[in-house]
Amino acid sequence: MKALVYHGPGQKALEERPKPQIEASGDAIVKIVKTTICGTDLHILKGDVATCAPGRILGHEGVGIIDSVGAGVTAFQPGDRVLISCISSCGKCDYCRRGLYSHCTTGGWILGNEIDGTQAEYVRTPHADTSLYRIPAGADEEALVMLSDILPTGFECGVLNGKVEPGSTVAIVGAGPIGLAALLTAQFYAPGDIIMIDLDDNRLDVARRFGATHTINSGDGKAAEAVKALTGGIGVDTAIEAVGIPATFLLCEDIVAPGGVIANVGVHGVKVDLHLERLWAHNITITTRLVDTVTTPMLLKTVQSKKLDPLQLITHRFTLDHILDAYDTFSRAADTKALKVIVSA
Repeated sequence: MKALVYHGPGQKALEERPKPQIEASGDAIVKIVKTTICGTDLHILKGDVATCAPGRILGHEGVGIIDSVGAGVTAFQPGDRVLISCISSCGKCDYCRRGLYSHCTTGGWILGNEIDGTQAEYVRTPHADTSLYRIPAGADEEALVMLSDILPTGFECGVLNGKVEPGSTVAIVGAGPIGLAALLTAQFYAPGDIIMIDLDDNRLDVARRFGATHTINSGDGKAAEAVKALTGGIGVDTAIEAVGIPATFLLCEDIVAPGGVIANVGVHGVKVDLHLERLWAHNITITTRLVDTVTTPMLLKTVQSKKLDPLQLITHRFTLDHILDAYDTFSRAADTKALKVIVSA
């Protein structure tokens, strides 16, 4: 089968690889129909994710058709169309029983990280019964790819951890796909203002279309002052960090109001300074989280009821044969105006 293989920082190739086989009774082999590229894949290529070794097939998102199942799989059978969660969960360990699927002792974020992933014609998915979701009849499969990772990530790590409430003021630093997913799902809670901050005017235009009440281009280095001007000098109740570099986390420290929350979503590959000399008395909360995907069933219902439209996040489409072009397009978003790309296997 064809597969996109990571060969160390800055190196990747489309190669022929053996079709995966059942290794444990709870496994399913899924024929990929649609997959995508995540910002986390770019972090892997930068060398920020030490757990991902050279030789790994990348990708942790997608929809597909069950090809075969292990003897222990009871919820699915060959031919079922399924959504693949980016998080594999056994449903039985102590972490899974607490809803911390991302820390499952035999799962978590392993697809495209510790085991081969979804940017291929087939993928082996462990713990299939509790890590796959049946696709409802008539559902748009491209839209559902957005539920593999970015929508639950933006919602759980940004909106829920950030304690977004009706009437509150929210700033989202980073208008990439994850930041926009946080923007879309924050509106479930009717915040008073949602301020989107980014360097890319195109993405800020998209954010306004998606519901941002204010946008700030941070290229002049005065984003904190602009946020303070919009909030009467106070700052925001929730600052969502959706990039994963020191400058954006430091901006969140500068704009959070007393009693507010900094919700980190970004993947950080280098250290960030925490300015407790300024913040120690401000009653703020800082949260970190790897998505658990506990909200995926709820988000599926919001998509079915048309309360949430993930299709608007998709800007480009490619076939697996052209996935290197897809990576090039996705990695040059400022030039290509890319948000999410769909790759059809």
